[in-house]
Parts: sequence; structure tokens; C-alpha cells
Amino acid sequence: MIRRSLAGRLLLWLLPSLAAAIALPLLLLHWLQDDRLAFLLSALVALPLLMLAIRRALKPMNSLFRALSGSVNSYRDGEYNFGIHWRGNDDLAELVRAHSELGDVLREQRQNLVQRELLLDTMVQNTPVAMLLVAPGGDGLRRVVFANLAARKLLHGGWRLEGQDFESLLSKAPVEMREALQRGGDSLFAVGQEDSEGDEQVYHLARRHFRLNGRRHELLLLRLLTSELRRQEVMTWKKVIRVISHELNNSLAPIASLAHSGSELVRRGRHERLEEVFSTIEERARHLEGFIRGYARFAKLPQPQLQTVHWDTYLAGLQRQIAFTLEPFEHGLSSRIDPAQVEQALLNLLKNAHEASGDTDMQQPHQVSVRLSRLPDWLRIEVMDRGTGMNDAVLQNALVPFYSTKRNGTGLGLALTREIIEAHGGRLSLHNREDGGLCVAIQLPDDG
Repeated sequence: MIRRSLAGRLLLWLLPSLAAAIALPLLLLHWLQDDRLAFLLSALVALPLLMLAIRRALKPMNSLFRALSGSVNSYRDGEYNFGIHWRGNDDLAELVRAHSELGDVLREQRQNLVQRELLLDTMVQNTPVAMLLVAPGGDGLRRVVFANLAARKLLHGGWRLEGQDFESLLSKAPVEMREALQRGGDSLFAVGQEDSEGDEQVYHLARRHFRLNGRRHELLLLRLLTSELRRQEVMTWKKVIRVISHELNNSLAPIASLAHSGSELVRRGRHERLEEVFSTIEERARHLEGFIRGYARFAKLPQPQLQTVHWDTYLAGLQRQIAFTLEPFEHGLSSRIDPAQVEQALLNLLKNAHEASGDTDMQQPHQVSVRLSRLPDWLRIEVMDRGTGMNDAVLQNALVPFYSTKRNGTGLGLALTREIIEAHGGRLSLHNREDGGLCVAIQLPDDG
């Protein structure tokens, strides 16, 4: 098909009228022999014919433009099923094809968007995590903007929550949940069950804030952790039993063997070796006693008795027990801590650092150092060594109770240290040093 331009199409429509407008004055001039009258009569006849031809030529295009305007309004309203047809093969046909292609693209994008929204809504509605979006309403109250199925079941018996007053919902929630939601920040809390004796449900609350459409929104995520914690508790107990059984067998088996050997020596009258037998039995018994004492200390860690401690003298006293290099720090720093508990935590870290550095003599500093620095609202203590560091797997499990890479380790040293630091409101973290070795960082609240 031959493609014609829009100008050519208009010329084709107007050509008969233009020919008539040119020929009519010539004919009238020939008949009337009067120039003015001939041009006047030809104008009166040709102009209406020309206007009629122009109107007839532009009528399809006007219809097309109205259709295009209507389709644009449909696109604005989210409707993309509007189709336009144009006969011919000219510039307007090219415009119609481009418009149709735009409609196809918008329709496909809309379908993809609807599918993604449907997928996201399905995932959000079916997640076991209760999701609640809260924002201030026009009346000054905090209203629920969105709630998934888990949130409806947890807070409103399965009924819709959108538009509800958030404070009214909290008044009907369990006391523990209400306090956690009103307290602010992330938290872990337990809710007692009225229909069961001593059973309780443990929840983790996470909250995030963001601005949407100029309004501050708060996203609340409530996750039930009871089954997961019970599973972890069972796994922990199994691991404790395995570790204790292993340690008891390692001590009781040689004790039983030595006791039998001692009785045989007594029966044979060979008393000269009894001292060696009893000494070994005592050694194994004391080792077992220390092992049990370590578990008991971890399980019965008392609340810290806070005292004001000046770090200059405190670290100097610690150096007299175990050697380390103390890097220069700001003098006069002090904190409110339990001196005995923090000393135990630091001794655990320093002993680990010496062992990692391969130091057999802990009275020589070698490659173990301590750095003390002040951060905004925190006091940071770093215990550093130049050993081999830890791989990713060990780093992830190093603070887990009973996890140990040592052949005779109990896995309680770092776990006990973390318990002590967190009881002081602090944090403990580990990371490998750039030039080799490990850094264990303690952050304590700066009350000095």
C-alpha cells in the first residue's frame, strides 16, 4: 500500500474545490464581460463550496482527535482497552499505530503491576508475622492503615482493623503486649495463656518508621517465637547433655579404672604406687569439680553490684594478674560496673587472646593488647591478639553457649562474658583484624 502524507490527503480532498474556484471566475468573466461582477459572483459561490470541502476533509480528522482525547482520558483513569481505527496509510495512521502501541505497553505494565500487587498481597496476608501499619488520622488519633490476617486474628478476633483507633485496640490487648507496644523500640516479651497452666507465648516485636505521602507511618511486626524457642531449647538441652556426658565420661572412666587398679595394688600388697593412683584420681575429680562449677556459675550469674571504677587503676591491677600491652588512652575515665564480674569477663578474653597467640607464659605481653576509647555515650574496650583469627562459621557461633573449637573447651567462656556485659547494659562483638588476629570489643554505657 502506498503511504500518503497528511498534506497530500488534504490536497486530494480540496483539489476539486480549488479547481472550481479557479475555473468559475473565468467562465463568469467570459459570459458577463464584467470583471468585478464576475469575481463577486465567483466568490459568493466558490467560498461556501471551499469551506464545505474543507469541513468535509477535516471531519474524519476531528473525529480521530476526539477519539484520541477520549483514549487519553481512559488511560488517565486506568482503562487501557480503548481501541482506535483509521483508514488509509498516512501520517495520521502512523499516529494511530503509535497510540495503539502505547496502549499495549501501558496495558501490559498494568497487568504486570496487578500481578505483582496480587503476589505481594498474598505473601503479606499469608505470612505468620502479624503486620500492622499505623499513622495519625485527621482527628489526631493514631489509626490503623493496614493489617494482615495474622494481625487481625491476634488483635481483633479476625475482623478488619483498617480505620480502628490504635489506642483502643491496645486497651483490649494483653498487658504484656500492651506494655511492649507502648514502650517503643524492638523487644521480646511473653504473654501468659489464661487457659493453660504455666504456659506462655513468646513474641518478638520490631518497629520501623517512615514517611509516606507526607505523613509519618509506623510499621509494627509481631512474630510468634514460642515453637522456635522451644525447638532451640530442646536442641540446647541435648547439647548440654552431650557435653556433660562427654566430660563426665572423660573423668569417671579413668577414676573407675584407677580405683580398680588401686584395689588390685592393695590386694597384692604393692602400696608404693597408691600415691600416684590417688593423685591422678584427685586431679580428675578436681577437673570435674571445676567443670561443674563453671556451668553453675553460668546458670546462676547474679545481678551486677555497680560501683564507680577508675580505669587507670583498674587496668593496672588487671595487668598484675595477666600480661597485656595497654595502649595510651584518656586518663580519668571511669564507669559504674561490678568490678568482680567485669574482671572475670576481661580475664576470659585475655586468656583466649594469649592462647590464640600461642603464648604459653601469660606473664609476658607478647602480642596481646588492650585499647580503651570513649565513644558518644559509650566506653569501648578492645582486647586484641595476633593469632589466626576466626573463620565465618566460628564467628557466627562463637558466642553460642557450649560451642567450642578447643579439644577440652566447655564453650562457656565467651558466652559468660557476653552475659556479664549485657547485664551491664553493654554489647560484645568480635571481628577479625586486617593484619591478622582477632579483636573482641566491649561497649559499656559511659556513666563517667
